[in-house]
Amino acid sequence: MHLIKDSLAFIFVAATLTGCGDDPASAESGTGDTLLPAPAPVVSNCGDTGFLNARLSGAIDTELNWSAGSLRCESMLRPDDRGVRLRFSGDVAGERLAIIIAMPELEAGATGPEFDSVVTVTAEGTGRFFSTANLGSCWTEVRGNTAQGDEEGLYVVSGTLSCVAPLGEFNGSAFIDIRELQFSGVADWSET
Repeated sequence: MHLIKDSLAFIFVAATLTGCGDDPASAESGTGDTLLPAPAPVVSNCGDTGFLNARLSGAIDTELNWSAGSLRCESMLRPDDRGVRLRFSGDVAGERLAIIIAMPELEAGATGPEFDSVVTVTAEGTGRFFSTANLGSCWTEVRGNTAQGDEEGLYVVSGTLSCVAPLGEFNGSAFIDIRELQFSGVADWSET
């Protein structure tokens, strides 16, 4: 294992030094190696207006105000293509927190006041996660569900999630209470 790490380190250093030519004449004359352009900044996968705002209390007591620049979004279709799961993650006090909102009855383009939802909150890498036991304690008011540009199957989904019961901890007795969570993210309805 150390041999592999040492080999990778050597390749990285050699590649770095190869790109740092020390012949000023070749740089001035336009001959020789040219520097590569700086890499493009990472583009958020939450859409231009992606965000998540929420107040969590209980085992995780925090105010979340994640914007597209500090937020990672993912989506996946639910089993049998019934609805969608939206996953939002961001940093909280040195931990990566992920919130998954599953809406079994949501379809591409649909909006409405009460989509039954299952919610899961995880502190990544800790083995701790909290979730609603089943449908009936959280629902989502979907205010927007519009196609995103020309990319087929991508929709910007926005709304407010409300829960009337806390999310219980799996393998523990703690809980998280979410009173109201507002979000906007991208759902990919073309996934297979």
